[in-house]
Amino acid sequence: MAHSRVATIKEAPPKTLNKFLVAGAVMLGLLASASGLKAEGDGVIRSHGYSFYGDLKYPADFEHFDYVNPDAPKGGEIALWAPGTFDSMNPYSRKGRAGRYSWMMFESLLGEMPATGGAAPADTYGEAYGLLAESLEYDEGKTWVIFHMRKNAKFSDGTPVTAHDVLFSHNLLLEQGLPSYAQAVKKRIPRAEVIDDHTIKFYFTEGISRRSLIDQVGGVPVWSKKWYEETGARLDEPRMETSPGSGPYVIDSYDVNRRIVYKRNPEYWAKDLPINVGRHNFDSIRIEYFGDASAAFEAFKAGEYTFRAETNSKQWATGYDFPAVEKGDVKTVSLPDGTPPTPSGFVFNLGRETLQDRRVREAISMAYNFEWVNESLQFGLFKQRHSFVQGAPHEAMGLPEGAERALFESLGDLVPDAVLNAPAIMAHESSSAREIDRRNLRKAMGLLDEAGWIVGDDGLRRNQKGETLKIVIPYSSSDSATMGAILEVFVQNLGRMGIDAKADKIDPAQFTLKRRERSYDMIFGSYASFLGTGTGLLQRYGSEEAAISLFNPAGLASPLVDKIINISLEAQSSEEEATALMALDRVLRYERFMIPVWFNDASWVAYYDQYEYPQDLPPYAVGVLDFWWYNEEKAARLKAEGALR
Repeated sequence: MAHSRVATIKEAPPKTLNKFLVAGAVMLGLLASASGLKAEGDGVIRSHGYSFYGDLKYPADFEHFDYVNPDAPKGGEIALWAPGTFDSMNPYSRKGRAGRYSWMMFESLLGEMPATGGAAPADTYGEAYGLLAESLEYDEGKTWVIFHMRKNAKFSDGTPVTAHDVLFSHNLLLEQGLPSYAQAVKKRIPRAEVIDDHTIKFYFTEGISRRSLIDQVGGVPVWSKKWYEETGARLDEPRMETSPGSGPYVIDSYDVNRRIVYKRNPEYWAKDLPINVGRHNFDSIRIEYFGDASAAFEAFKAGEYTFRAETNSKQWATGYDFPAVEKGDVKTVSLPDGTPPTPSGFVFNLGRETLQDRRVREAISMAYNFEWVNESLQFGLFKQRHSFVQGAPHEAMGLPEGAERALFESLGDLVPDAVLNAPAIMAHESSSAREIDRRNLRKAMGLLDEAGWIVGDDGLRRNQKGETLKIVIPYSSSDSATMGAILEVFVQNLGRMGIDAKADKIDPAQFTLKRRERSYDMIFGSYASFLGTGTGLLQRYGSEEAAISLFNPAGLASPLVDKIINISLEAQSSEEEATALMALDRVLRYERFMIPVWFNDASWVAYYDQYEYPQDLPPYAVGVLDFWWYNEEKAARLKAEGALR
């Protein structure tokens, strides 16, 4: 393997990035080498942010992020759509269906809150800058961290945000949050204490990786202790009433299952901080709900909402020919996307006994014909995904060589021969001439025969117990017609193999429940890509929480995967980290717990011509709710001409 492919993770081209898994930002003042800043004479590192290796793009005195327009005007409304229904404004409960963006009112010490708020820039990764925290300090060994909070921080009800609220929020997540989260955090963060009203200290367990410790506690959303104690509300219950947040937006109004409106808080305490200059520019954000994708698109054409991120290739190729587009009132733009293609596809429930044989999963994967689907249903606009880190420097290719091979050899019998001595698994190729590729069909039939699933006189496959090989794939009625067509073809192809397959169209609330309870044979779902390591990898791909983790829809539990993740967490350099992540990608693909589908390396957006954005967009976010802005003159013209209501 060429050394250039495992150089340093920060040499990655901005094509695959998972900001959810890579950690925060770092150290006061000027940055030392990529190996990290040196501690001061007392052995303590002091900083305005945090990153694991100690390298920050922005110094302590930066004025604003490079990509924003610092003079962007404030004002106006942006309106988007959401599918299905909602019956809660509490996004942290396992029950109920939370309203879109209902997390946006809350902030954290360091951590990024997606799309709006937060302190992580969109032009770099693995970095976060102080938000509720003005600074932090920690020892060289990262056995503890102290956050010094901004004394002017306040919730939307005017009450101060203090270290007591931070400690309360940390404990609330452990007591009432997701069990998989609580189990992982309790083992790594045994104690936290309030030093004074604006200073909090967290202690970390000895003898474990230093990954995802400081950024973990720095990223906890902070809620009002006073509100929870006065109301008796629980974090794990669905409810419409929300606690006050400290973020730039608050709830203005909602109409259950129809609409949510957020308004920019004119008294937002952090509006003048350098991290917020040029951001949070809309006065209001409106979310319109629709029962299905078709109704939503018709509403956009009629001007009922004003911004649309398009994911349906048929719609993008053929739907945007209505009068508002032809007149120039609606802009259609393909924007560069440096975020990773989300590892999406048909996910197997490995808890089903019939699906625990890799040969069966490989055979079922042959029923998906990417080439035919892309050309016949998706207008040839997508690419085939192969890897969990598609396009990253640590994407596994060919045979393992060099440092990666040495890593595998050190693990002995834990590594299957096919991982060590065969090329990385790639998505199978198919002919686009017909729905089913006959070569793949023959291979699939052979694999099923080999696995003991024999075709009976009725054309269905049964095992020695006489059990039928049956697959039910639930999907939401709010999904696009294209998704329905893809599932229909997939199920038809499974039937040709002798599998009793069904695509079960159900309402969004039922679908959410089935997904949460893992009540399915297969589901169209996704995992998280990873450009860097972190203990979040254990929640997503690890064995310990596999039975309960919502982030592991297959229930993958592999001792080899666990071992490689832990090796990555103990890496002492970016080179070692990249080697371990390459090995992880290879093994995840070997497990065949997901059939990889398509990806798009651009973001398709359509919007009424009243919005503007920076000329040089950052690589890791389209940023419509973050750093776009409203042009009042353009909006007035659209309204005067009747293009908008």
